Amino acid sequence: MLVLETVEAFRAARQPVGVLGLVPTMGFLHAGHLALVEQARAENQTVAVSVFVNPTQFGPNEDLARYPRDLPRDLQMLEAAGTDLVFVPSVEQVYPADFSTSVDVSGVTGVLEGAVRPGHFRGVATVVCKLFNIVDAERGYFGQKDVQQTVVIRRMARDLNLRTKVVVVPTVREPDGLALSSRNTYLNPEQRAAAPVLFRALEAARGRWEAGEQSAAVLREVINGVLARESLARVDYVSVADPETLVELDHAAQGAIISLAVRIGKTRLIDNLILPPGE
Repeated sequence: MLVLETVEAFRAARQPVGVLGLVPTMGFLHAGHLALVEQARAENQTVAVSVFVNPTQFGPNEDLARYPRDLPRDLQMLEAAGTDLVFVPSVEQVYPADFSTSVDVSGVTGVLEGAVRPGHFRGVATVVCKLFNIVDAERGYFGQKDVQQTVVIRRMARDLNLRTKVVVVPTVREPDGLALSSRNTYLNPEQRAAAPVLFRALEAARGRWEAGEQSAAVLREVINGVLARESLARVDYVSVADPETLVELDHAAQGAIISLAVRIGKTRLIDNLILPPGE
């Protein structure tokens, strides 16, 4: 496994390796990241992983400074998973002092996470566009847990004719349903016990839909009802949206994205599922 710190070094190492799959990460890896690596390993000759905590996707009051980091542990996990190339650039490598370009994806970035985190998806789209250009991968792998991110990146790749195909991998969960996330480490034991309420609420809505309920308003009420029974949960939003535009729906058809953001203590958690059943 080669660990590469500069754009020039990565491009030199990339030249001879053939069909390549890229897994972009912000590090502090867990089983969800490794599922992306595993799928990339199965579908490509070579697997590259980037580890970069991207400052431009954090707002001024967000958790950039305390975002968990453990590069030695990450590298051990990636080597054990069969990763070939690891790109670990500095902030200066990605954003030189005179950097002045950004990527804006309009429409799908102005709602849900984008509405409460202004500028977040500009930072995401910009860094992913740069990574796609630097790595020149045939495929890029992203987890469904960050479902709006996958919609944004797919739209960006389509609109800019990027050659990297975006592959979305199902969410990996704890046995009690909590979606794996690096931010789960912020939860104290009481909060961790409360956190699976997000998935229970989604499952309740899915069950109601499978029973024949197609009113999106009713499904939102079902979710809010489950969340209301957990005293530690504070709801940011509950959404039943179109999978391409993220416009809120009146009628919950197949393929609709049901998503939510909930604060448990000071930790903000997100989760989603897609109708019909199956992630």
